[in-house]
Amino acid sequence: MTAYIVRRCLYAVLILIGVNLITFWLFFKVNTPDDMARMQLGNKRVAAEAINRWKADRGYDKPLFYNAGAQGAAALTDTLYVGKSLEMFRFEFGAADDGRDIAHEITTRMWPSLALALPVFILGLAVYIAFALLMAFFRATYIDFWGVVLCVAMMSISGLFYIIGGQYLVAKIWALVPISGYAPGFDSARFLMLPVLVGLVGGLGSSARWYRTIFLEEVSRDYVRTARAKGLAETTVFFRHVLKNAMIPILTGVVVSIPLLFMGSLITESFFGIPGLGSYTIEAIQAQDFGVVRAMVFIGSVLYIAGLLLTDISYTLVDPRVRFE
Repeated sequence: MTAYIVRRCLYAVLILIGVNLITFWLFFKVNTPDDMARMQLGNKRVAAEAINRWKADRGYDKPLFYNAGAQGAAALTDTLYVGKSLEMFRFEFGAADDGRDIAHEITTRMWPSLALALPVFILGLAVYIAFALLMAFFRATYIDFWGVVLCVAMMSISGLFYIIGGQYLVAKIWALVPISGYAPGFDSARFLMLPVLVGLVGGLGSSARWYRTIFLEEVSRDYVRTARAKGLAETTVFFRHVLKNAMIPILTGVVVSIPLLFMGSLITESFFGIPGLGSYTIEAIQAQDFGVVRAMVFIGSVLYIAGLLLTDISYTLVDPRVRFE
């Protein structure tokens, strides 16, 4: 197991380097440092001297990958890629183009993202699995039929509909919660109630239908027929056997998503005005702030790889037959 984890960590370094390199190339393929300078200076006809000064102050005046004017190893190290990207492997993200420290912004903004994502994750897991178990328990009945119809209908509706519809109905017509905004501390609860509700409703269709498929697949296995032949009640079969043996495919999706809770929701945070990492990423993309974009992509990659590793480890806890040599 230890050797397996070490190998996966070594693979992760190579994956992060590849993701870092591709992100860097794609960003500067679309946006040149001159474009970034014009965006920040706020004038498309800004003088060339001002553009060069802006690039020099922020280190964007160097070649991307190869510095032909340098000698020896400096031709590869004295470049924009090495100066801007490799430092992230020490989790040193530097400053954004507006001068704010990126690491400080990340540590500050991840708490509103967690305050939104954790309730959606925990409550959603309970609601989705319970609803899927209900449909699987009453399979081939009207409850199962109309449950599947509801799931398919909810899957067919865009998530923006739930956001805008929730803001209009719950916040504007009923005036139960604010339409958007955020407040620190316990006051954040009244701002988060509607986004959490929207997140639960928006994910019900796809998640419940996926869990239902997993449960129905387990129901058709031989050990379930054996349990029924022994006289076990149907509820006992479902909760003691089916649910337990369905944990591996469930863990595949659940454990991977845990690290990504820190990243926030891009659309939800933007629409509800929550100052989390999701809205921070959207703002950076709109401002063409490469420092923030590369930091968020790098952190997302690290968290996703960590989630995959946690998934593999959790398999051994749920199913003793799973071993990694």
